[in-house]
Amino acid sequence: MPKTYDPTNIFARILRGEIPNNTVLETPHSLAFHDINPLAPVHVLVIPKGAYVDFDDFARNAPDAEIVDFNRACAKVCEVTGCSPGEGYRAITNSGVHGMQEVPHYHLHILGGRVLGRMIARAD
Repeated sequence: MPKTYDPTNIFARILRGEIPNNTVLETPHSLAFHDINPLAPVHVLVIPKGAYVDFDDFARNAPDAEIVDFNRACAKVCEVTGCSPGEGYRAITNSGVHGMQEVPHYHLHILGGRVLGRMIARAD
């Protein structure tokens, strides 16, 4: 079932220049910017410029050039923020209600700069 993209979401508005951002990197197909409510010393969001709801929508429907550009942009963000090489980082994407997705535009969080702890408590 196709996902419905909401063109009024905050990231779409950022891409249209309606809302300012603190840009880390911009490429032909991607934009990376500092999160306004950082959860770590490094907290950068990387978004594709295309209208994709979440990871599987992007992976399924984006042209190869967009997918390559996005992944290379993520690697460059890790480099320019000092996370790689360095002490490491966490890359997180959320999807839907169970994944706690807050903005319905695919985005990847790159977090680093401190030990982040376990991501999810064990179920046992």
